[in-house]
Amino acid sequence: MHERLDIDFVSQGTTCRAWFYRPRSDAFRHSDGVPCVVMAHGLGGTRDAGLTPYAERFADAGLAVFLFDYRHFGASDGEPRQLMSVRRQLHDWKVAISVARRQLDVDAERIALWGSSFSGGHVIAAAVADKRIAAVTAQGPLMDGLAAVLNLRAYAGTWHLLRLAWAGTRDAIANLAGADPYYIPIVGRPGTLAAMSSADAYDGYLAIVPDDWRNEIAARFALTLAFYRPGRRANRLACPVLIQICDEDSVAPTYAAEAAALHAGDRATERHYRIGHFDIYRGAGFRQSSADQLAFFAQHLSTDARDERKRRRTPRAGDAPSPIRLS
Repeated sequence: MHERLDIDFVSQGTTCRAWFYRPRSDAFRHSDGVPCVVMAHGLGGTRDAGLTPYAERFADAGLAVFLFDYRHFGASDGEPRQLMSVRRQLHDWKVAISVARRQLDVDAERIALWGSSFSGGHVIAAAVADKRIAAVTAQGPLMDGLAAVLNLRAYAGTWHLLRLAWAGTRDAIANLAGADPYYIPIVGRPGTLAAMSSADAYDGYLAIVPDDWRNEIAARFALTLAFYRPGRRANRLACPVLIQICDEDSVAPTYAAEAAALHAGDRATERHYRIGHFDIYRGAGFRQSSADQLAFFAQHLSTDARDERKRRRTPRAGDAPSPIRLS
């Protein structure tokens, strides 16, 4: 068992909980400390659902890791439970990054973001908002909510999409009336009402979750999913990004991830794996994806890369100051 610290932090008045892993080698050490990888899961996922092997592998390689649960999920507080809000989760990312930067022995200039599935889109949005982020990895990422909705219609049918929309409307009405949320399963068998019901979703997701994981989510998220398109912001990234695409992904459309890589231009490294959406967390999928992530971190979180970023940010003697605009 790897040594890890329990850390609480407050996001807009609600306590979130994280595990902080200290590095187990000095491979990435600099006089200012070690890099830290900030991690969180995808739709309905919790920190103990298939993410600890990644955190432990990164710590073994010499990286610190800050792995947290969003408000409303897992070990974190927040009522009602199982409420997915993009706006709140992105704020949780912002606070988690700030807290990770302040941890003892962490180099604040070498913070990397790690996302998977739904959080594979979040890390793009979070890094665009925080220009100090040094590197981003996104595996099996959901880069475009509209593409995901169209994909769901393709495999489950228009009637299923209408049922989801009605469930979301019912939950939104319950919220306005002050009633308890209306929940639907996060994953279900094909033909059942669930956020994900592709052929491999139910068995794939349940293979990585703990026994006490809650397979339900407040249905209102379905009303806003199509409007969340973080991959379109990739052209505004100030750091390198590794986009890992599962070619047989039934949940997160591959063409949207490829489009995000195109938007990111020469900042993007694109890797493909002939596996499904949930295969990347286990077995050969995990071994290859984590190896590629470590190679990417070794390149972009090295002390040389850090010094180069610092050099680019430092104005040269004689440079004119930037003009100040008043409006």
